[in-house]
Parts: sequence; C-alpha cells; structure tokens
Amino acid sequence: MKLQLEKFGQTLISRELGSEAFKAFQPTLRELPKDEELEIDFSGVLTLSPSWADEFLSPLLNQLDEKLTLLPSDNLSVHATIRILQEANKRSFKVRP
Repeated sequence: MKLQLEKFGQTLISRELGSEAFKAFQPTLRELPKDEELEIDFSGVLTLSPSWADEFLSPLLNQLDEKLTLLPSDNLSVHATIRILQEANKRSFKVRP
C-alpha cells in the first residue's frame, strides 16, 4: 500500500497535527494485509517537521518495522527530518534507493 503524505497537507508541522494524522490513519492501517508493506510517498510535501514526523512516522516504524518503506524524496526537509528521527530513536527507516 502506498500512502501519499500530501493527503494530510503540504506543510506537515506540529506534534498535535502529526498525532491527529496518525489517529486518522489508524482505520486504514488496520486494513493493511499482514504480508503487505506500507510505502510512504513524500511527493507534494513542501515541509516536514521533526515534531510532525515523530508523531506519525515513529509510531509507524514501531508498529510495522521492516514493513515500512520510505520512498525517495529530493525534499531537503524530508531528508533532515528522517536523519533527526533516526538519531533520536536510534533506529533506521528502510528507504528505497
């Protein structure tokens, strides 16, 4: 399954909004087949803050582990945020080359 983060907005900032987005995504996540990966697509996202991503991507990583894949992005805020989360969580995201 591919999730376009842009559906939550082009400017993804604040813990509160990240938490709300994560809660809104839960019904869809429950429908994900056990053998299927979740791909995160950053297309259309202008800004991704570490606080928003920590509330959305970190719990997904905890739930899905290796079944979570981040698709490539040329957005510098996405790159910086992913690096910050990996350092803070001491875990790496699987990123498709």
